[in-house]
Amino acid sequence: MLKRKPVQPADYRNAMAQYAGHVQLVTTAHEGIRRGVTVTAACSVSDAPPMVLVCLNRHNPNNRIFLDSRRFAINTLASQHQSMAAAFAGFEQKDAEARFEMGEWGTISTGAPTLNDAMAVFDCDLIEHKDMASHMVLFGQVAGLRVGDMQQALVFMDREWRTL
Repeated sequence: MLKRKPVQPADYRNAMAQYAGHVQLVTTAHEGIRRGVTVTAACSVSDAPPMVLVCLNRHNPNNRIFLDSRRFAINTLASQHQSMAAAFAGFEQKDAEARFEMGEWGTISTGAPTLNDAMAVFDCDLIEHKDMASHMVLFGQVAGLRVGDMQQALVFMDREWRTL
């Protein structure tokens, strides 16, 4: 009988570091508070109706605002957004307002903050969420969309920023 060895979290993280992910900034606002998180775990679910998903750390109490607001925007970042991505990832010691001051923001449909010069923005109504291990998966129906200019994409791979 084949004996299976459980996959260790550190081994899993090292393997996932080899997975290139387009860097996204997920944002929301609720009762005068704005929140943004840098992620690579975001993708399309469906085109009819247009739906996306994003994964956020559910153990961070600041992420509760995404559930309370019932809306979020996925802002697709380009190479010139690297310092913003690092700040929203927590690599730099900046509070939320200082992070938002790094860009120009607007709204599309839901009222979630949208980055004006993002490559693409998916403005979403939260239709469902599911807690899964360490993360919560947010499912959003796209209520508004903005496609910006084609730019060099910001990618994260091997624990480094890269462009494509």
